[in-house]
Amino acid sequence: MKSEAKGLKRIMLAGVNSWQGLASSWRSEAAIRQEIILLLVLLPVALWVDVSAAERALLLLSALLILIVELLNTGIEVVVDRIGSEYHELSGKAKDIGSAAVLITLVASAAVWLCILL
Repeated sequence: MKSEAKGLKRIMLAGVNSWQGLASSWRSEAAIRQEIILLLVLLPVALWVDVSAAERALLLLSALLILIVELLNTGIEVVVDRIGSEYHELSGKAKDIGSAAVLITLVASAAVWLCILL
């Protein structure tokens, strides 16, 4: 499973794998699609508003963080689902914790946007 590639080839293969992961997430996860669409709306707004460079960076990073955490949550869910479809308390707990991380990120991002823009 681990690639034997070195140097630039390893970096290129990692990039291909990353794009495959993003594409797979787009196809299978409604939340990823919704958050990418949200990101496509928020990024131009962050670039358009008249704020300092530091504030602009916070707007951009907080919007991107939503997608990052959602991708990690999706990864957790996929691994849990691979283990088995029967209910297990720890599987449910892992999925709930990942979901909570997404919720906290959404709230934090909204707070950043509100603090900067209002």
